[in-house]
Amino acid sequence: MPLHRVSLPSPNQSSRAGAAVRLIVIHSSEGAQTYQSLGSFFANPSSQVSSHTGIDNTTPNTVGEYVLRAAKAWTASNANPVAVQTELCTPSGASANWSASVWNSKTVMMATLVEWIKEEAAAYSIPIVRLTPQQAQSNGRGICQHSDLGPWGGGHFDCGPGFPIDQVIAAAAGAPAPPTPTPTPTPPSPVPVAPPWPGTYLRDFTSGGGTRQWQQQMAARGWTIGVDDQYGPQSANVCTQFQQEKGLQVDGVVGPQTWSASWTAPIT
Repeated sequence: MPLHRVSLPSPNQSSRAGAAVRLIVIHSSEGAQTYQSLGSFFANPSSQVSSHTGIDNTTPNTVGEYVLRAAKAWTASNANPVAVQTELCTPSGASANWSASVWNSKTVMMATLVEWIKEEAAAYSIPIVRLTPQQAQSNGRGICQHSDLGPWGGGHFDCGPGFPIDQVIAAAAGAPAPPTPTPTPTPPSPVPVAPPWPGTYLRDFTSGGGTRQWQQQMAARGWTIGVDDQYGPQSANVCTQFQQEKGLQVDGVVGPQTWSASWTAPIT
């Protein structure tokens, strides 16, 4: 969908005098935080400064348009005749202090910037590529920040070292989103295996013969049971309840079937 361009004409503009546009330049305003307030500043003839557009973080897919792209805006000194330029509406200090993560948190601004680059690149057949400072200040055609223009472009440092220009250019160029990683399949849970039945029926104060081992297993399953190697009333009661829960023969005796289920039956 084409950008909505809100006309806020600035008197601070002039003819390109036949110069061919070869640069798409990104600035930050370092003060005005809406395209309307930036437009009010550019509307004052005494400010002697302007830009083609302003982009804020409040209005999706919308830019303030202060100077039509065919004319020369006054914002980057010697670069003005050959540049089409936008101001990202940021507070003072953004260029020096904002990290890439802060810039990326301004989702409306960044998405609108991407669309603005696409439209200007299409209008002037400018390749959507990043220029080095040397390229920007010579005859390169592409995209740069104000800081890339050096003294030739006014000696400014916006949008700053934290600005994610490579990410912005990739989005404008239609770089495919990174592939969704294939989830690592969860390995199947191991099938529980019971230790061999010790050959002794656990009942009536049995000691040894796997009594302690069974008591430890039932405690691990969450039952309240003493681990004392004595199959007394508490152990018998736990066994009876477990047999009832698992549909086993209810006799309070740990035989081969109950022994195996103590390890293999699901914990419920």
